[in-house]
Amino acid sequence: MKKMELIAPCHFGLEAVLKREILDLGYEIAEVEDGRVTFYGDADAICRANIFLRTAERILLKVGSFRAVTFEELFDKTKELPWEDYIPQNGKFWVAKAASVKSKLFSTSDIQSIMKKAMVRRMQERYCVEWFPENGASYPVRVFLMKDIVTVGIDTTGISLHKRGYREVSGKAPITETLAAALIMLTPWRKDRILVDPFCGSGTFPIEAAMMAANIAPGMNRSFLSEKWDNLIAKKNWYDVIDEANDMICDDVEVDIQGYDVDSSVIKIARRNAREAGVDHLIHFQERDVKDLNHPKKYGFIITNPPYGERLEDKKDLPDLYRAFGESFKRLDSWSAYMITSYDDAERYFGRKADKNRKIYNGMLKTYYYQFLGPKPPKRKEK
Repeated sequence: MKKMELIAPCHFGLEAVLKREILDLGYEIAEVEDGRVTFYGDADAICRANIFLRTAERILLKVGSFRAVTFEELFDKTKELPWEDYIPQNGKFWVAKAASVKSKLFSTSDIQSIMKKAMVRRMQERYCVEWFPENGASYPVRVFLMKDIVTVGIDTTGISLHKRGYREVSGKAPITETLAAALIMLTPWRKDRILVDPFCGSGTFPIEAAMMAANIAPGMNRSFLSEKWDNLIAKKNWYDVIDEANDMICDDVEVDIQGYDVDSSVIKIARRNAREAGVDHLIHFQERDVKDLNHPKKYGFIITNPPYGERLEDKKDLPDLYRAFGESFKRLDSWSAYMITSYDDAERYFGRKADKNRKIYNGMLKTYYYQFLGPKPPKRKEK
């Protein structure tokens, strides 16, 4: 397959993290927009992006973009796109999702229906048939309209990339794997530094950190829609990337990663998830209240997602919980803490104003990522 544009959607506010990941994979960035990064790649890039990217939600193969302010324009310009270059005659194709922001065309159901008709008309002309069996591989189309500009892509991923395959069961208020990975990447934490999550729940932060430390690719243990795209991607591409990912694993790395939670039932879930991810030997999980948080070593990191109090009956407990968290953090006088929460009074009860904070959307929920920075550790003397 020739060089093409690939679109990687991500959480709003974390585009810079994903951009750095894509550059580290060796691909050229085409554009960075709110909630997505577009880059150039080939068939191999589809495989590598799906398997290696930790912070992308999915990978779309961009078919084209155009301006449309009427449904007639939408039909005609969709029909002009070279669908036959991507979808074989027996391919199953449909407009799986449409989103519209600040555009004259806003009825997503109408957008989906009209675009499907235009795709069918184009392919009828190109394949010289009236009817398509659609009994082959799936090619779901995703469409995004922003200020009347229509961007069209075919989903190469299927189930979102945050589904790593290790978290069959979640605890209360889980944070997604992709968001957890991005938040870790926003910190200076590295595998030779201590990491503790005192509200670990189902273990997402510790597990994602351990996978990074061991260099385990997040997409190794799951499948992708485009694995069946024999017309575009050879099976050898997938086999080669899996071999590359296996060769990179450093399973015997020495780390100090810990996860605590006051709820013993979610600690059991966290341990099970860590086993599924292949990193249970790298994490110490323990039932422990946040008021008992301590560690003998200096210059560690707390990265955590405390309770938000989304249910009204839970809100009354939040002041005491954040106050206890803040008191424990004071005792770790050389540590740094990174906390994502939607609780408006988090800083007040934590007892310290954040050195930095970043607004991040966790789905439709607006949250803040507070950074309480400790001193930098002294530089190690070279031997």
